[in-house]
Amino acid sequence: MKPEPIDHDFIELVNRHQNIIHKICHLYAALAEDKRDLFQEILFQLWKSYASFKQEAKFSTWMYRIALNTAVTSFRKIQRQPIHVEIDETLANELKTSDDSDRDERIEMLYAAIDKLNQIDKAVVLLYLDDLSYKEMAEVLGLSEGNIRVKINRIKSKLQELMPQ
Repeated sequence: MKPEPIDHDFIELVNRHQNIIHKICHLYAALAEDKRDLFQEILFQLWKSYASFKQEAKFSTWMYRIALNTAVTSFRKIQRQPIHVEIDETLANELKTSDDSDRDERIEMLYAAIDKLNQIDKAVVLLYLDDLSYKEMAEVLGLSEGNIRVKINRIKSKLQELMPQ
């Protein structure tokens, strides 16, 4: 059997947007080994699906959809219990914009609160924090824009309840 030729466009696009995969792996996997496994599974699913990418949406939107669906599906299969995400030092460092320890502590509390959300709500938060439009979020998650707006409002309220004052 002859191996498929390497698609350099695919590799370039994935390299340009690989931060999407890293964010999803950080959000949906707690252990470093699980993050690596999920990263590989997402890449595999992207490669398998690339031939069907019709460029009707931006590549990053399509990538979010594949990556989030893969993350949710993978962990539904192996774990029927809630997924816990550790806020590790690397992630905390990525989020820093200053040396303010109060800010660092609030970021850790925010991620701990996000961890308590269900998988779909986590995905909505991730897309919201990445400044995707409601339309793009709806495309990625397969929901209506109105549903996204309602979810964001509910998630904001829930996060406020979960965050200590």
